[in-house]
Amino acid sequence: MPLAKNKKNTLFQRWLLPGFLFQSVIIGGGYATGRELVEFFLSVGPLAGLISILAVTVIFSFTLSVAFELARVTRAYDYRTFFKQILGPAWFLFEIVYLALVILVIAVLGSASGELVGYRLGIAPVIGTITMVVVVGILVFYGTTIIEKVLAGWSFLLYAVYAVLIWSFLSKFGHKVPAVLATDDMSGPWVMGTIRYVALTATAVTMILFCVRHMESRRDAFVAGALAGPIGMLPAIFFLLGMIASYPEILEAPVPSDYMLQQLDFGWISLIFYIVVFGTFIETGTGMIHAINERIDHAFLERSTSMPRWLRPAIAMFILFFAVVLADRIGIIDLIAKGYVALAWVFLGVFLVPLLTVGIWRIRK
Repeated sequence: MPLAKNKKNTLFQRWLLPGFLFQSVIIGGGYATGRELVEFFLSVGPLAGLISILAVTVIFSFTLSVAFELARVTRAYDYRTFFKQILGPAWFLFEIVYLALVILVIAVLGSASGELVGYRLGIAPVIGTITMVVVVGILVFYGTTIIEKVLAGWSFLLYAVYAVLIWSFLSKFGHKVPAVLATDDMSGPWVMGTIRYVALTATAVTMILFCVRHMESRRDAFVAGALAGPIGMLPAIFFLLGMIASYPEILEAPVPSDYMLQQLDFGWISLIFYIVVFGTFIETGTGMIHAINERIDHAFLERSTSMPRWLRPAIAMFILFFAVVLADRIGIIDLIAKGYVALAWVFLGVFLVPLLTVGIWRIRK
């Protein structure tokens, strides 16, 4: 059933906001530290990794277009309702795996936060953890409207800071990139890396389904999806180019973005970068937990009641505490190398394949 027109929905809300929200929720657990880019792309070779990340961008655009349109026509603005459309009675399978992903990603963010705050800012890691918990709790307490504004606004700041970092790094070391690319014979399993990264990261669309309320037509959904791919991945593409200039040494860096920054010796300017990266961790954590709250809120509405506002930050703090403990026990490299790779194949079966088969069939029907 078509949605009613709403003149309050601006072009930015309908076409661009979804892309910035998508970038906001994937960057913290997807490539802010650079470690994820190592595991999924650079580890298979510099040239193969570059081709793989370009392929990922195109596939994201198509996948998100389908997801946005399916959510629009079925009014599925939370992931529980959305997965009932493509998995039917088995929708709960996604929720189980999604909760595991939330814990894993926030554990990665907690580990990376300790690295940045503890070693580079000279602050006790626990202060960074408490700050992250408090800010995420505040954002999820105030809900969708404030989260849309904060995530989109921080994305613009992030674009500016990453542009300075990558431009500076390539200006100094970029002359090495052609020679490094020439050494790659493309023998690495880059196709598998592409599939794994798409299957794992495209699930982020389920965290931003609330923004589909702004879309008024199929054109809006398809344009928003087409733009979301490059909006979300352009920083990662340029980031990877910078990392290639330090290949293969950067493969062993726990936080490659920090490694690159140390090579530039920016001095006090580095503080701005660390603050922005820390903000991306908050963005991703907020987006993931807000998706869980939206799902719980929908369950309350089905029972003709409303979700208590105090429950939103309470859920956030419980998940953050559990994930931070996990991060302290395991460490960022093992979390990404083992946890991300294992979950990628599961999400291929419970999200990507059903979306691009059952989802497209339901849209056409």
